[in-house]
Amino acid sequence: MNLFSFDKKFLNKSVGLIAGVDESGRGSLAGPVTAAAAVLPRGLLIPNLNDSKQLSEKKRKILFELIKRKALFYAVEVVDNRIIDKVNILQATFLAMCYAVAKLGVKPDLCLVDGNRKMPGLFCDQKAVVGGDSKSASVAAASILAKVSRDRIMFEYSKLFPVYDFEKHKGYGTKKHIEILKKYGACSIHRMTFRSVKCYLSPRV
Repeated sequence: MNLFSFDKKFLNKSVGLIAGVDESGRGSLAGPVTAAAAVLPRGLLIPNLNDSKQLSEKKRKILFELIKRKALFYAVEVVDNRIIDKVNILQATFLAMCYAVAKLGVKPDLCLVDGNRKMPGLFCDQKAVVGGDSKSASVAAASILAKVSRDRIMFEYSKLFPVYDFEKHKGYGTKKHIEILKKYGACSIHRMTFRSVKCYLSPRV
């Protein structure tokens, strides 16, 4: 079953609009978590559409623009590191996802949510789909919107904090990022409540 066929099986008399929902940056040590929601038109086929993690940066950028043009509705929401530290990353991710759905400008009949947890407080029906970004076309589209949007934010942060190389690792806990943290300590966009960041004390940059 391809990604578009997966979504199609949920369509019926009461389900006409399906929104895919996914996040990016949940496991990062710095920067925001982003979430996106996307409603694709029936019958749409987008070649090479897939989980954003399975695509090259070049392909993601091409698909990002295509999805924005072809989607019936789409929205991206950003929740920054200060809120993540205040409410925890799981709740911040739920916030970003719910806000993205609310920003669509239409109430979906069903949300397909990547992962094994439903979004608390969502105003429409939803189904959690483990590995949804590699099964569902609408979730894959949302994953690309969320990933490319967050990568662009981290690129802008790299200009403000050039020593951290955020444009390369996007805030994730790579070996190089940890080496930089050991040398310079955390900066103001690091997630201070994360165990991997706590040991580098308060922001120095």
